[in-house]
Amino acid sequence: MPSPNDRRAATVLLCVALAGVGVRYLGQGSMAPGAVGYRAGVEHRPNVDSVGSRAERLSRPLGANERIDVDRASAEELLRLPRIGPALATRIVENRTAEGPFGSLEELARVSGIGPSAIQGLARHVTFSGRKGATIVPRQQSIYLNRASQEELADLPGIGPSKAAAILAYRKLHGPFKSLEELLAVPGIGPKTVEQVRSRLQVS
Repeated sequence: MPSPNDRRAATVLLCVALAGVGVRYLGQGSMAPGAVGYRAGVEHRPNVDSVGSRAERLSRPLGANERIDVDRASAEELLRLPRIGPALATRIVENRTAEGPFGSLEELARVSGIGPSAIQGLARHVTFSGRKGATIVPRQQSIYLNRASQEELADLPGIGPSKAAAILAYRKLHGPFKSLEELLAVPGIGPKTVEQVRSRLQVS
């Protein structure tokens, strides 16, 4: 027959077991004890606030005195103008990049899809900061006189293949050039040629 101590020990063990089951049940909800739970990873979502604010900005109508600089505006900004859709806004930017700033409403008409009625509708909403008819001249990269190849030298104004070969021959015989003026010692190169290449050449 169990003693009082045995009954007390059995009661304690039963309470501990019931407490363990309760904790597992509360921690896992309705899952069965021992079941493996799965928690989905945090999905990366775009910043809803930034997307919303951007959409709001693009859909906001122009103010009474608000104008868009067509010579500087992005395609996205141009969409706020009346009668300008995505395709036309892209063509405006591409034309401006290729041919330079518009400078006036008349020059804007060179873009395919912009006719007299579109010009009239845009007149109150646009401005032009660029010089009319100005072309964008890409900056030419300088080359190093003591490292340049014959092909690179031949592309310089006033040089050509024969003078480029003479420069290389002189450099091989006398060592690196110490100044652009030393080019005057190369057969066939005079002061005028040196001035022509001065903006395109660096000595070292």
